Amino acid sequence: MKKKPEHISQKDWDDVASPPLSNDMLQKLKSVGKLHPQIPARVRGPQKLPVKKQLTIRLNQEIVDYFKNQGKSWQTQINDVLIEYVKSQKSDRSRIG
Repeated sequence: MKKKPEHISQKDWDDVASPPLSNDMLQKLKSVGKLHPQIPARVRGPQKLPVKKQLTIRLNQEIVDYFKNQGKSWQTQINDVLIEYVKSQKSDRSRIG
């Protein structure tokens, strides 16, 4: 369900009724791409630096729950923790040598 924009009164928001679509209406629907071929397909823009690599990783449920409970950018937070770990390992190795 969409969130009500602040500039619309609750009464107006509640008064808008969208009836269910009939099977006949559903059969007549066509994709925007077919109706308007001049509209280019949406493509994702260039990634911000540093470029990240998409992959699949398995994590303990406890780890996932912890970071998801931190808020919206939980995947970035995991990345930041791993960056700090890698930096600490590099500095530890440079002290040994």
